[in-house]
Amino acid sequence: MSRLEAKKPSICRSEPLTGERTRASLAALRGLVTSCYGPAGRLKQLHNGRGGSVVTTSQSAALLAGLPVSTPVLKVLTAAVRNHVACFSDGGLFTAILCCNLVENVQRLGLTPTTVIKLNKHLLSLCTSYLKSEVCACRIPVDFSSTQILLSLVRSILTSKPACMLIAKEVDHISTLILRAFLLTIPESAQEHIILGKSIIVPLKGQRVIDSAVLPGILIEVSEVQLMKILPIKKSDSFKVALFGVSLSGDLSDTGEGTLLVSYGVSLENAALDQLFNLGKQLVSDRVDLVLCQKVIHPSLKQFLRTHHVIAVDRIGVSLMEPLSKVTGAWPIGSLGSISPSSYGSIKDLCIAKFGCKHFFHLIPNKTTICSLLLCNRNDTAWDELKTRNEPESVLQDEGCSQTELQLITDAFCSALESLAGSLEHDGGEILTDSKYGHFWSVQADLPSAVNWPDLLSRCGCGLYSSQEELSWSFLRSARHPFPPQTCLSREATGSASTLTLDCFTAKLSGLQVAVETASLILDLSCVIEDTN
Repeated sequence: MSRLEAKKPSICRSEPLTGERTRASLAALRGLVTSCYGPAGRLKQLHNGRGGSVVTTSQSAALLAGLPVSTPVLKVLTAAVRNHVACFSDGGLFTAILCCNLVENVQRLGLTPTTVIKLNKHLLSLCTSYLKSEVCACRIPVDFSSTQILLSLVRSILTSKPACMLIAKEVDHISTLILRAFLLTIPESAQEHIILGKSIIVPLKGQRVIDSAVLPGILIEVSEVQLMKILPIKKSDSFKVALFGVSLSGDLSDTGEGTLLVSYGVSLENAALDQLFNLGKQLVSDRVDLVLCQKVIHPSLKQFLRTHHVIAVDRIGVSLMEPLSKVTGAWPIGSLGSISPSSYGSIKDLCIAKFGCKHFFHLIPNKTTICSLLLCNRNDTAWDELKTRNEPESVLQDEGCSQTELQLITDAFCSALESLAGSLEHDGGEILTDSKYGHFWSVQADLPSAVNWPDLLSRCGCGLYSSQEELSWSFLRSARHPFPPQTCLSREATGSASTLTLDCFTAKLSGLQVAVETASLILDLSCVIEDTN
């Protein structure tokens, strides 16, 4: 006779905040983050009891990443703080402390959660209204004609991180460099709406802090052996650049999944190498001076390019691809076929730089808002504390995905948004967007190739702007350069429109958030539990 056992019920705990374990954990977290807060905050050492490195820090990002959190309440709290820090790179300790205080204070009141949430929301609105008002005394206007306030801001951030181990002279030096790097990202012809460039942090550990520097352009680290094979570099007024995002190793790993049909007697290796040599011949024919590859270049192709005085640098990495595209003006090449001349870019000069024991190619741009901040510090811990943000490569590592997966997901998300905008057209026509306002314009389908858009277009979809303005258009799903849409509405623009088609911004924003979160929830479902008792 088989043994029958009663079904064990699922564990469900109500009112988790009333548990002593949760209260004690919340108090411990509050005490930890409170002791680290402010310019005089204390350092903490984190060490895993099972072994590993010791981390000395007072930053919320490092603290919360190294703390083992088991209670559900603390998991929610720390996740919210870490998300805030990921977005703003600052204010993590402030957020954690305030959140702990609010939770603990509410517990002592004995009020219903509904009442507390309603009142807290009202108080938050009062605080926000005051902070955004002109009478707020907490704000100091920034005058870009003077560096005093900006330098004070940077110094305040650096001095609040004692684990950086910086003396006053070093704080002043790093503050000046950070401010200079920021100013270099501002375009010279800055107008009302601008797109900032990028400052790339180049780590150099084990060196004097005072050796840190800011250089215009991009530094690409190379080994001394690789450098010797490339030298000398010929002098030129400019260097023509080809930027590859695809592997040039000749491997078949980038062909994707599936079955390859190979004719009898055909060598895949030789065929791939022949394709690489054909590519190299086109690069030489097009008088390319510098070939940059995100991945690996086959040694034979390197040798071929070297004999024709073409500099080839591989293993650039994903983090430098976007800055390199901006610096050189080159479009990343994603195939081994024929290269369009418009894909090439150029730089003003190329030289060799050495800092400490590291060697770099220094790409000097013609005109750009990209610079390299060479950041030095004494050891790994002090340097990690000094770095102010996560680099793109660490994002891929943290999320556990490859660059290809990230790109595919990004494309799918953008495609979903474009399809949403395309749903506005119901008569079989085409949708255009202008490069000034980013507004929706509709035209009939099957138009001739040579067409004067202002003659066919009247007003944008919302009715705010006329086609008679100096605008340029492109099809919705076509490739285009990124641009910042102009959002400032003039009185002339609003006054000239007789009828406007508008939507509620708050409702649209909330709809976007709910759509993405619901989609993520559905995608995350692994099973459905059904009670058959």
